[in-house]
Amino acid sequence: MDLPSTASLRPDFVWGVSTSSFQIEGATKEDGRGPSIWDVYCQNGEIRNRDTGDVACDHYHRYREDVALMQRLGVQAYRFSIAWPRVLPQGRGPVNEPGLAFYGRLVDELLAAGIEPWLCLYHWDLPQALEDLGGWQNREAVKWFADYAALIAARLGDRVKRFATFNEPSIFNLFSRSLGKGDRSSEDALYRATHHVNLAHGAAVDVLREKVPGASVGCIHNLQPCWPSSVSEADAAAAARLDLYWNNAFPDVQCRGEYPLAMRPAIEPHLQPGDLKRICRPVDWFGLNHYSPVYTKAHPTAMLGYDFGDKPAGVPLTPIGWPINPEAFGETLRLVHDSYRLPIYVLENGLGNFDKPNEAGAIVDPDRVAFLRRYIGAMNDTAAAGVDVRGYFVWSLLDNFEWMSGYSERFGITYVDYASQRRIPKSSFYWYADLIRTARRR
Repeated sequence: MDLPSTASLRPDFVWGVSTSSFQIEGATKEDGRGPSIWDVYCQNGEIRNRDTGDVACDHYHRYREDVALMQRLGVQAYRFSIAWPRVLPQGRGPVNEPGLAFYGRLVDELLAAGIEPWLCLYHWDLPQALEDLGGWQNREAVKWFADYAALIAARLGDRVKRFATFNEPSIFNLFSRSLGKGDRSSEDALYRATHHVNLAHGAAVDVLREKVPGASVGCIHNLQPCWPSSVSEADAAAAARLDLYWNNAFPDVQCRGEYPLAMRPAIEPHLQPGDLKRICRPVDWFGLNHYSPVYTKAHPTAMLGYDFGDKPAGVPLTPIGWPINPEAFGETLRLVHDSYRLPIYVLENGLGNFDKPNEAGAIVDPDRVAFLRRYIGAMNDTAAAGVDVRGYFVWSLLDNFEWMSGYSERFGITYVDYASQRRIPKSSFYWYADLIRTARRR
């Protein structure tokens, strides 16, 4: 399939791939790693097919093979996350040296391959020991996270300069498997956690600035337009309400120093003097994850008064049912540019499917290639219009553990045969490699 135009992208545009610790590492009980909240969710049988992250892609043992795949692909950067319970099994206190050593080996392997490490401190795998102390409901979490950030900065900051504090705080805050259980079932619990995560972001930014000379720091936000499922006023109001929490609750206060107006009365009980200044610390870039619009309907008895609604007839969908709308991606890039005036790096974008090898053992995924072509083309168009977008990272390098869906959905440009752990590049892998080669020759 033809390649999209990249003519409007910067000469120093960064092409990369992304993963996260719990989704690929496995080795959940090895070398002193403590349990995370996702280990517990899996143990409780909450995941489709009762899947677990115990082995996942076995990246903990196969990272060299995965870095070689990236080198073959031609990416300039790799965004990954640290498993907090691997380096601090209790979330605080004694350091687990074997866990830290793994990330040191990974970073060294990346640098030797000419690939820049982009390190995300938190991609949803909170140590269970901290969850037992209240997790993000507890204001002490701000200190726990700052201390964790200081440890990573001290041990890896001589080789890593690109840091993200959080991946998709709105998603793990809105849809956490902890929220809605026991004393965490109220809207007030949502506001409390929102504020503490924002405070933790600001604290980590300060730590990284202090301990890593030349650090380039940002946060990764999942921005998805929230659209009503019908023309009813109730659905329109529900969509506007979800948009507030999904798309504004974190970047507004982190980048502008203020919560959205409609949220302020509910946040007020959790504010202490100086908090907004502690949150709004200078960052170097805006990390954007984007997949599709979200269709919403009113649900008066649900928390926040919304539920996910049906997609209108005729909306094109991915194989797993997500709307395909590259125009919405372009609109989101323009919105971020206009709202926050920061350089933008697209750190997740991709398509979920149910890929299987064909009779020849190859994985041909034209739907994914078509999706990437259209979305990258839309990104190029926004750059031509003046949007400051500086990088694009495919989700994901590997098929992996897709949270509540377990291993039933595949987002990778590399197929993983979980039984043998064999990696097989898909046709999208070769397409993306060709795109990167062509774009970098300009």
